[in-house]
Amino acid sequence: MSMAHDQTHDDAPKRAQRDDKDGDYAIVGRSVLINRPRSELFAYWRDFTKLPTFMHAVESVAIGDGERSTWTIKAPAGQHVTLETELVDVIENEAIGWRSTEHSQIKTTGHVTFTDAPAGRGTIVTAEIAYEPPGGDVGRLIAKLFQAEPNIQARHELKRFKQLMEAGEVATGAYTNSTDGEV
Repeated sequence: MSMAHDQTHDDAPKRAQRDDKDGDYAIVGRSVLINRPRSELFAYWRDFTKLPTFMHAVESVAIGDGERSTWTIKAPAGQHVTLETELVDVIENEAIGWRSTEHSQIKTTGHVTFTDAPAGRGTIVTAEIAYEPPGGDVGRLIAKLFQAEPNIQARHELKRFKQLMEAGEVATGAYTNSTDGEV
């Protein structure tokens, strides 16, 4: 589906929305405006162990030696994938960049930037991820059917990050009975 026909609202300026291919890599880019200071958003994202709080597919992140970390990611059909990453670009309160290592089951790179929005309206967070879809184009189609395709995930994860940072929690569709707190 082209971005022109995508009916899902995205706070991103059109120049920041991206769903493209570069060789074997698919490229996804999304932006969201969050009404919080840039330094606060950067600090939260920079602590990769907090990524599972808003990245639905990320089950856990273990920090390793130096700038490396190991991510356990849910995959379609109840499977799990291990993603080993290393930081390649960190500019305090501005940008975080990472890439998968040779030990990773998925080849990927990612870059998140944090820029002040005009008129003191918060921070624009832009995430751009390039990945080699397991199974090529067929694997990407299957992932899309399970809503595990990174273009869909990126949009949802940035929305959850916005909710978490602005409201202190991620909204769910679960009903809570106000008298006893049970779902």
